[in-house]
Amino acid sequence: MTLKASEIPNEFYSQFKMFHEIMSIKVREILLVSSPYDAYIMEEDGSLASRIINEYSGLNLSLPPRVSRTSSGHQALSLLEQKNFDMVITMPHVDDMDALTLGKRIKEIYPDLPIILLSHSIRSIFPQGEYRKIPGIDKTFIWSGNADLLLALVKNAEDRLNIDRDTQRAMVRVLILVEDSPQYYSTFLPLIYKEFVKQTQAVLGVGLNEEHRLLRMRSRPKIMLAETYEEAMNLYQKYRTYLIGVISDTRIPRNGRPDDNAGADILNLIKQDVPDIPVLMMSSEPNNRNKADRIPAVFLDKNSPNLLGELHQFFLDHLGFGDFVFRMPDGTEIDRASSLRTLELKAAQIPDESLLHHASRNHFSNWLMARSEFALASSFREVQAGDFTSIPDMRNYIVSGLHTLRKLQQKGVVAQFQAHTFDADIMDFVKIGNGSLGGKARGLAFMSAFLHQHPQLFETFPQLQIQIPKTLVITTQGFESFIQTNQLQYLAKADLSDKDIAAAFLQADMPDWLVSNLEAFLIQVAHPLSIRSSSLLEDAHFQPYAGLYQTYMIPNNHPDSDVRLKQLVDAIKLVYASTYYEDPRSFTRHSVTLPQEESMAVIIQQLVGEAYGDYFYPAMSGVAQSHNFYPVSRMKSEDGIAHIAIGLGKTVVEGEKTIRFSPRYPQILPQFTTVEDILTNSQRYFYALKVTDQSEKLNFEKYSNLEKREVDEAETELPVRLLSSTYIPNEQRIRDSGNIPGAKVITFASVLKHNLFPLPQLLCDMLELGRKGMGCPVEIEFSVNLGTQNERKNEFYFLQMRPIAAEIDRNDVAISNEEIQKALCFSRNALGNGKYDTIFDIVYVKPSDFKLDATIQMADEIGHINALLTREKKRFLLIGPGRWGSSDRWLGIPVQWRNISGVGAIIELKNGHIHADPSQGSHFFQNITSLGIPYITVSEDTDVLDWKRLESLPMVQETKYIRHVRRDKPFVIKIQGKKAICIILAD
Repeated sequence: MTLKASEIPNEFYSQFKMFHEIMSIKVREILLVSSPYDAYIMEEDGSLASRIINEYSGLNLSLPPRVSRTSSGHQALSLLEQKNFDMVITMPHVDDMDALTLGKRIKEIYPDLPIILLSHSIRSIFPQGEYRKIPGIDKTFIWSGNADLLLALVKNAEDRLNIDRDTQRAMVRVLILVEDSPQYYSTFLPLIYKEFVKQTQAVLGVGLNEEHRLLRMRSRPKIMLAETYEEAMNLYQKYRTYLIGVISDTRIPRNGRPDDNAGADILNLIKQDVPDIPVLMMSSEPNNRNKADRIPAVFLDKNSPNLLGELHQFFLDHLGFGDFVFRMPDGTEIDRASSLRTLELKAAQIPDESLLHHASRNHFSNWLMARSEFALASSFREVQAGDFTSIPDMRNYIVSGLHTLRKLQQKGVVAQFQAHTFDADIMDFVKIGNGSLGGKARGLAFMSAFLHQHPQLFETFPQLQIQIPKTLVITTQGFESFIQTNQLQYLAKADLSDKDIAAAFLQADMPDWLVSNLEAFLIQVAHPLSIRSSSLLEDAHFQPYAGLYQTYMIPNNHPDSDVRLKQLVDAIKLVYASTYYEDPRSFTRHSVTLPQEESMAVIIQQLVGEAYGDYFYPAMSGVAQSHNFYPVSRMKSEDGIAHIAIGLGKTVVEGEKTIRFSPRYPQILPQFTTVEDILTNSQRYFYALKVTDQSEKLNFEKYSNLEKREVDEAETELPVRLLSSTYIPNEQRIRDSGNIPGAKVITFASVLKHNLFPLPQLLCDMLELGRKGMGCPVEIEFSVNLGTQNERKNEFYFLQMRPIAAEIDRNDVAISNEEIQKALCFSRNALGNGKYDTIFDIVYVKPSDFKLDATIQMADEIGHINALLTREKKRFLLIGPGRWGSSDRWLGIPVQWRNISGVGAIIELKNGHIHADPSQGSHFFQNITSLGIPYITVSEDTDVLDWKRLESLPMVQETKYIRHVRRDKPFVIKIQGKKAICIILAD
């Protein structure tokens, strides 16, 4: 029998969320009613409020209550009318009213308000020393100067207020303390609370992160105080399902009279009903130990000089707060486990006799209860040892349950990396350092948590494995430590080439603490890795910095572990170095960001893919946007757009040839209208990581250590066979199969037409989920593994999410028919909105001199003109064919930010020179839109650009391929955003 995730109760998935909801009723305001003398006695070495605050902070608890004090009963009643209080603490003697009268008066008006009587002794309330319940008073405590009591009475009141809701909603455990003497329970209750808090903190010391630990603190057991036999039995019957243990005095009232055997009878009845429940008998009479032995119960002598130590040991040995001690049936200790991980490992190894001994006594369940793992503890408790056909079957059930629990704990959580607790098998998202995750990692972490909170996506696509690749983030603390240690701050403003900056970073030393953590990480991680940037500004709203920093891939399979570590460290250094490269600095100058605001985190992520011969790559990678800036046919802007390609996502984000489709209409492919279109526009190259090269030095300079492969050379590999079609020249047709002879053409017909993988439907849901999560249109990056090769589920990996920075819904700008008629340029595909009238200069590619093989030189020439205009602080309109910023020189002019940092508007020409789809899936396009730069597409078939007027403008300078012209008056660019219509006026 195996406990699988699909078989686990819903509490597993909701429990962490529930921790946010428990302890919802807090004691935040306390009214203290006491005479000046009593107040002085209590505050002789500090105020009552200070003592409470000190206790809270010393135990790392949150939200200590505030204390208001008055010495008058009538004033107390007046204050209760003016302000909401959560608790009243009254001393026996006040100026104008005794505590009993005050309690009755308050209860008449506020019956649910907890009222605590705090006295220096029983005799100050009852001169004869005979304690009895007082009408109007909820509990009576004896003040002996111990500030721990203040914490206990506040927490006990909160427990009583929250217990019903917290047990029912979050299965919080309950400990019953049966004691009728205020003197004794005023001593015991603080001891138990402090022990609970400290033990819970110790157990959670290995928590996933600080939030996880603080939330778990809320789930500590509730302590219910019973002063009579009847109260104790009522509490037991009500909270029996949630009981973690019972501590009882021997002599307590029953039927209104003290009874020497009442406590023993309570423990005996409970022990008979639930044999494995831990119970503790307390007594000031040592001969009552015999009664405890007959139950059996642990015995504690109230007069013991080591009372606290014995109580502490009871918590460790019986309530599960210490190590799990594996014993043989005769009590011989054979091993210990201090964490869920070690419990899982050792439960798989211990002798059968020991496993049966613990399982049959619910020891595993009790130990899990102390760690607030209520769902699994309850599941273990419900299954009896006799339900299994064999001990190996029982062992498998226990180990699989622990393993599944540990995996589920990680979902949606960013855990702190610790070398001694790191477990690569279950930890999905961990971080090194205490700084920021950076923009890109923050988006990943958000989506990881968001997916976990919305399991309906997994229910809709049960045939898919939807996940985020295993991720380690080095926070900005690593970057800042690296920069400071090596004194590299000067590079932020140094006029050095990217190559010189990279060399300086590679020669610098990585901090020892970071290297040691990376070394521990690589001991457990041997799969290929992607090392990605995650700057503070990356993927931020309205300034995404998309693709400006570097990403590197490493095979991570060299036989020498030192070489693997060096390759990883070098890749991290180069990502750090890219912070100071020219492109991001140029972009920063164009944005409103100050350079000193930038800091870099690094994402080390499992590279998505499979090994196909010498190469490693995913079947599909892509980018999807929830807003389509250029809809065609039946598409609407809100239907979104996606670009997909075989291999790693570099093909898509750098604007090379991809398949473009709307997830709502996956079979509408404008670029694939005819056979000739398909042959011209289909993907011919893809990127992959070579994993059979064992050289020590990786080629980070070219394609970030990737190789660019031809589709033809991979036609026998599974992704190409499954995702391609075949061209039949004799028939002048393309058949939707890659398994027949003939030239292969990447069409993704098996996905877009024949549902090999439900990508369109999944992208629709993912984009909608992301849009709701971020509150604006979003762009996601993803990769897909097809499970056919290993007969497992198809896998969808979520790689990144960022907001689409362009403003979409704005007030329209009026454009008249008369203006269209006299416009220098008219476009039906423009991105932007508003009137722009500050541009005097136009830089354009000369149509008559254009050569497709000279696009790199064109980019350089534009860069020289840009530098001159930037020094003059003049913006310009840039005009040219194809995709601006594409890394594929055959699809457009491959400018980088340094080449166009002064651009004020861009026109992308669709004409006979270059046939390329709009570039909205690229990083370049995302950054253009984020800066509010108008991006205008002009098609020679449907739009207008008056070349005769353009070429008649006064020329400033001219190069082989580029001309720069200028007007005395600015051009007027008007864009009607909702209709995507644009005109440029030059009159």
